[in-house]
Amino acid sequence: MELLPNSRTEPDGSPILRVLSYNIRSMRDDTAALARVITACAPDLVLVQEAPRFFRWRKKLARLAAASGQVILTGGATAAGPAILCSLRATVERTQDVLLPLTPGQHRRGLATAVVRFGGVRVGVLSCHLSLRKDERRDQAALLLDRLAGMGVEHAIAGGDLNEGPDGPAFRLLSGALQDCRAVAPWGGEETWRYSQPHRRIDAVFATKGVEVLGCGVPLDQPGVTRADLVAATDHLPVLAAVRIPAA
Repeated sequence: MELLPNSRTEPDGSPILRVLSYNIRSMRDDTAALARVITACAPDLVLVQEAPRFFRWRKKLARLAAASGQVILTGGATAAGPAILCSLRATVERTQDVLLPLTPGQHRRGLATAVVRFGGVRVGVLSCHLSLRKDERRDQAALLLDRLAGMGVEHAIAGGDLNEGPDGPAFRLLSGALQDCRAVAPWGGEETWRYSQPHRRIDAVFATKGVEVLGCGVPLDQPGVTRADLVAATDHLPVLAAVRIPAA
């Protein structure tokens, strides 16, 4: 399997970014293995789901960021779980954590969002974790698209745990409006949830239409990523994408 392109800036000023989406299960598993997986993927952006939300949550997330060569951009408890980490390559323009409408009896959901710059190129970034209920997921996906449209940027990346596969209504809504990076440029593994038969692809990275997708999938053969660490780190498998953001 060919390796994904490394992060770099093309001669025309277009940055190539590596984006990792990862449900980390509140760091309840092997945090050292989790940090090793993130480090080996060498991401510019990490779209986290189920970040720690309770006792000393900021310190826990900060330790993970430091151990994996990242810094906290936004999110965590303030977004009800989603968070965004980034490398020092990114320049932060603004951040906003958004709480979604609460259905009585259901878990609070939110979005972690930011606008960052890589060189002279602005990029919107969003991390999400959609509901366990089908009807609520569809509504939340629509709110996600509204949020992306309101960020005031030409190009954006969104990713997260959708809690449903590509045939689900929320997934279909997102893949109709955005590029499903895995479908556009398959790379690596496909299924991200191992605790069902068959295994399912319920985690994804999406990009707006002008972004060039170079490859996307579960980094099973990424140098430095081991099967043992993937199993020990959390109950989801990560999704790694490489994208080229056109310079203006």
